[in-house]
Amino acid sequence: MSRHELRFRQVHLDFHTSPFIPGIGESFDKKLWQERLKMAHINSITCFSSCHHGYSYHPTEVGEMHPGLKFNLLRAQIDACHEIDVKVPIYITAGINDMIAAKEPGWRELNFEGRYAGWQPSPIKPGFKTLCFNSPYLDYLCKYIEEAARLFPDADGMFFDIISQNQCCCPWCMESMKKQGFDPEKEYDRAVFSRQVIANYMKRTTAVARSINPDMPVFHNTGLIGPGNKDLAQYFSHMELESLPTGGWGYDHYPLTAAYCRTRNLDFMGMTGKFHTSWGEFGGFKSPAALRYECCAMLANGSKCSIGDQLHPSGMLDESTCRLIGAAYAEVETKEPWCSNVDSVTEIAIVSNAGYDGLKKDPEETAEVGVSRFLLESHIPFDRIDWDDNFANYKYLIFADDFRCHDEAAARVREFIAQGGKVILSGTSLLKKESETPAFEIPAEIGGLDMTIPNFVKIAPEFAPDGITTPFVMYRPSLNIKVNGGTSLGQVLDPYFTRSYEHFCSHQHTPNKLESTGFDAGVMTGSILYFAHPVFTLYAVYGTVILKQFINKAIKAFMGADYPVITDLPSQGRVFLTEQKAEKRFICHALFATPALRGMKTDPFMPNMRATIPIEVIDDITPVYDISFEIKVPQAVTKAELAPQGTEIPFEYSNGKVKFKLDKIDCHQMVVLNY
Repeated sequence: MSRHELRFRQVHLDFHTSPFIPGIGESFDKKLWQERLKMAHINSITCFSSCHHGYSYHPTEVGEMHPGLKFNLLRAQIDACHEIDVKVPIYITAGINDMIAAKEPGWRELNFEGRYAGWQPSPIKPGFKTLCFNSPYLDYLCKYIEEAARLFPDADGMFFDIISQNQCCCPWCMESMKKQGFDPEKEYDRAVFSRQVIANYMKRTTAVARSINPDMPVFHNTGLIGPGNKDLAQYFSHMELESLPTGGWGYDHYPLTAAYCRTRNLDFMGMTGKFHTSWGEFGGFKSPAALRYECCAMLANGSKCSIGDQLHPSGMLDESTCRLIGAAYAEVETKEPWCSNVDSVTEIAIVSNAGYDGLKKDPEETAEVGVSRFLLESHIPFDRIDWDDNFANYKYLIFADDFRCHDEAAARVREFIAQGGKVILSGTSLLKKESETPAFEIPAEIGGLDMTIPNFVKIAPEFAPDGITTPFVMYRPSLNIKVNGGTSLGQVLDPYFTRSYEHFCSHQHTPNKLESTGFDAGVMTGSILYFAHPVFTLYAVYGTVILKQFINKAIKAFMGADYPVITDLPSQGRVFLTEQKAEKRFICHALFATPALRGMKTDPFMPNMRATIPIEVIDDITPVYDISFEIKVPQAVTKAELAPQGTEIPFEYSNGKVKFKLDKIDCHQMVVLNY
């Protein structure tokens, strides 16, 4: 199958509609539908074949049409869209189907305690139920998909939702595990088996989705699209990265997931939502500033755009929502020529341990979140890769905090270093996976962890944060190292004692002793930079500015002339660099907005409502002015111009770096660097 190219301006139109609501689709009007799609500048919209409630929005012999629907709504939507060149992938619920769960409770997932799994396992609470892909439900689902493929051969793709398999212990899984030699009492065996079930689900459903049209685009909405899951990539035509900043993901989630997906040979899109909170929020509206920024951030990360919406049961697109989306997508439309067929330009990659053991999905490990935040706030472009990817594409690899290399991975890293590559390590990532011994040689004596917590570091002057000359606190254990070569990053100091009921001091923890422990805070050589503390986890958890400054100064010294971007853009700004090889140009994306934490955590106002949590919002866009850039690029730049404005700007190029200044950044500015 050829590489599937996505459109830039998509909407994912949820339509999970209770069977107790009448008059489904009765307000649908083809002409008005088309007018509102045009108003919103949408050129692809995902519409529903079946929803989580289990009902279909067209006649079906396999499933059951929604009792409040009197006509083929999906066919009407597809025909109306295709008349104006809008694509329509179709949505099919997979992991959740309440109608089937009610008819066939034996097909539901059971946890190892014998309780139903699901979003709401209690029979007296409202919420969807999950089904087991190892039960006969998978046969039913495949029949349904085959029917949909036959009924809608002109669909522009199939989107399968809620693709997960917990460590199910239903009778079907228990029997299969025993037959295959798995021990259901062991969590590891249950986890291995559940992943095997997911792989079988993907193989079967993808095959039937393409039974009529072999080129049918297919996407499975799952956490198993991140690091450690390359074996499943064959079942995807593209990637869709669900990441609603106000829905619990936050604004730092998408750049980290995109950093991995753009290294795969698949087109991909980001997916945010028009809601103030998250899915299913009827009457909720995100601020136009936020939606504009989120779409620009997708472009900057090399992806296409998708905005989540939910169709009212009456069947007509909401005018206010279309106007809101249209404001963002009108801007996207003007920028598309500089955002298609792009490659990431960076010499730096985070090597992920998500999926390292073949079992994790992609939980966005805390250490990797810390690395990502540090790099984003330091304006350093980066990719994210698997341990068995091609290291030769990069000059610098980051193994954060708790990534401990097994023998094969360590051998690949040593070969990378021998060929001139450089490695940044922290915490226990220096150690082997199989033992407490170093996986890599550094000029230091290595001991165990310093479990006197918290300890303190007195940073060497050349790496010290601005104005900080005394020890500062570190809330996680450091590896005891004594440097005997290279450059020490500073000294470690212990507290007088670890806080307990027997002895404590002040409100939080005990102050540091005046004398050093004799251990170092890290070491720098020509090929390895090592931090003795898990500095990236610490930054993710605590967000300490002086810790970020320490890390940044050490990395700047380590990279020297390779340091990729020097700019006076504030830390909330973001810088990404892409390349369009066919056009012989780099695109520098400069973004700036200031998310603020709004709302508060409360208990539900009444039963069966969701509790509230603080969420990140962008209320407005504040422009920044007179921002200078110095960017390392792999080709000599011959012309610099703003896009989409087409205005040439002054620049200097020498020694592999291009310098320019932007008079103004209003949310998002692209700078085209021709070579």
